[in-house]
Amino acid sequence: MSMITEKFKWIGTALVLSGILLTNLNFYPLNIFLHGAGVVFWTISGFLSKDKAILTNFGFQIPIFIFGILNFFFN
Repeated sequence: MSMITEKFKWIGTALVLSGILLTNLNFYPLNIFLHGAGVVFWTISGFLSKDKAILTNFGFQIPIFIFGILNFFFN
């Protein structure tokens, strides 16, 4: 596994966990932005490492976060 993929995984992990923490502390919408950014990092990591399970899990989360972000801005 490449060094870039490893760094992307750790950055994604930090962002996802920060988003989860902020969700539990009710910091909206920052939680969506951080968690969503972490999901993008994990999706890229899954793509680079050709890990279909990670790519599927996090790839399907992207539209959900896009919906939440658009809901925040347009509602």
